[in-house]
Amino acid sequence: MHRRSIATFGLLALLLAAPAVAPAVALAADAPAKAAGKAAVKPRVVFQINEDDSRKWHTVLANLNNVQEELGGRAEISVVVIGPGLGMLKLDALTANGVQDAMTAGVRFVACGNSMQSMKLTKDDMIDGIDYARAGYVEIMRLQKRGHAYIRP
Repeated sequence: MHRRSIATFGLLALLLAAPAVAPAVALAADAPAKAAGKAAVKPRVVFQINEDDSRKWHTVLANLNNVQEELGGRAEISVVVIGPGLGMLKLDALTANGVQDAMTAGVRFVACGNSMQSMKLTKDDMIDGIDYARAGYVEIMRLQKRGHAYIRP
């Protein structure tokens, strides 16, 4: 009986220690990739835009470029645009060319469908190639759950 309790205690201790050891094991497993100069995990970021301010939009486009340059183009970048910020993604926006350039460089732009509906905008009003989410804030939550850092300039 005594051996069984020691074995049970040992197993319990091992199970409790596993979550603490797992990150160290994962870091050790990533060591060869890091030594070779490769990141084990692709950096991810989501920007939220919900203002009708073309100066801010141009600043965000410059920030997207800065992030890409700093990370060598390896980052997975999304920009979720909600409410009045949707003007940034319209065909006639002052930022349309900048948005298209960022998309060519791999940035994903997502328009909030709820905001589009309330503002009576259709896909025909928007820049070709952007993505759509039913609810912009829920899209941000999904991206954060997948490991995206959140930035609201």
